[in-house]
Amino acid sequence: MAVIDADAHVIENESTWDHMLDSERRFKPRIVGATNGDPSVDYWLIDGRLMPRSNVEKSLPEAARDMSDLTIRIAHMDELNIDLQVIYPTIFIFPTARRPEVDLALCRSYNRWMADIVGKATERFRWVVVPPLLNMDRIAEELKFGKERGACGVYLRGLEADRRLSDSYFFPLYDEASKLDLPICVHSANGSIDSYDFFLDEPGFCKFKLAVVGAFHSLLVEGIPEKFPKLRIAIVEVSAQWIPYAIHDLARRYQRRGKQLGSQVLEDHRVYVTCQTDDDLEYILAYAGENNLVIGTDYGHADNASEIEALRKLRNHGKIGAQVIDKILGDNPRALYAL
Repeated sequence: MAVIDADAHVIENESTWDHMLDSERRFKPRIVGATNGDPSVDYWLIDGRLMPRSNVEKSLPEAARDMSDLTIRIAHMDELNIDLQVIYPTIFIFPTARRPEVDLALCRSYNRWMADIVGKATERFRWVVVPPLLNMDRIAEELKFGKERGACGVYLRGLEADRRLSDSYFFPLYDEASKLDLPICVHSANGSIDSYDFFLDEPGFCKFKLAVVGAFHSLLVEGIPEKFPKLRIAIVEVSAQWIPYAIHDLARRYQRRGKQLGSQVLEDHRVYVTCQTDDDLEYILAYAGENNLVIGTDYGHADNASEIEALRKLRNHGKIGAQVIDKILGDNPRALYAL
């Protein structure tokens, strides 16, 4: 059975933007140091805004983090008993642009950079394409580009374009993702500049984690899985501890509408959630079911969700059966990403 890391990352570098058109070069992000001269802290300067760049796992070789030398990264994956990683971006955890032309330039260049990297080792890596959501007329083009070059999902943040993900603004995206058999992958992140700035000084729970849990709730309350019956949804890097609470709340809201939620909420709505090894998995499985949990390492990052040994630790969990572990490590991510 192939072991799949359902949430790994690349740390972008300045070559990420080499695919920008000549007319877009003025939008190229730059790396700048901290104003206090601290060499351990740096930022991206993007469209006049500073975005943090220092949540990287510096114990890993830089060539592994930015995937500039795949042999180093693959050798480490072999040590960790990981057969395949699904690669998520890092820079797009933050809201990156207010202007559509900047949004398009960033997304297009990132997608082509990542396609070139993954194309060198498609048997070990797949990736999620980043849609230019301020340019809905370019969405189909970017999703098709990604699908043709090894992308297995579409990257979304908990809030996008100052809208909830249940907003009809995103329906063309969901329709195209459904046609291409690509899941929407809602990662711990925030694409709303106003919301991000409101929570600027808090550590990330409100602006990142709660935004994603709220997205799960609004997608189901507003019936998005029913409107797009082939669409799969991933909720990524927010643990799985919230599932029982969210399902309890949804059940009450459905009941008040005279509707029945059902006993297999995630499976019925084609929703997959990344768990962590310190989640109470015995309890969570009663709500999530055994077919809809996946797990990732957050490879490349150094934050409270990072766990390089996560997949190996899950194998030795001890409190859940080997058959369920096999599903979380292999069968479920294969179904989610249509691998």
